Amino acid sequence: MREDRLEMITGIDHFVLTVASLEVTCEFYQRVLGFERIDAADRPTALAFGIHKINVHE
Repeated sequence: MREDRLEMITGIDHFVLTVASLEVTCEFYQRVLGFERIDAADRPTALAFGIHKINVHE
């Protein structure tokens, strides 16, 4: 039964990281991994790479 449920999953929209320093984390992901930082007033800070997204908060 568990295998049947896993077959229904087709992707993950995003996940969340809780970090000690938002600025240090974002700088690392941008510089080393090439992620784009996205800041929006009504949403958490996000790091994006293609269709993948990580929400980051302290």
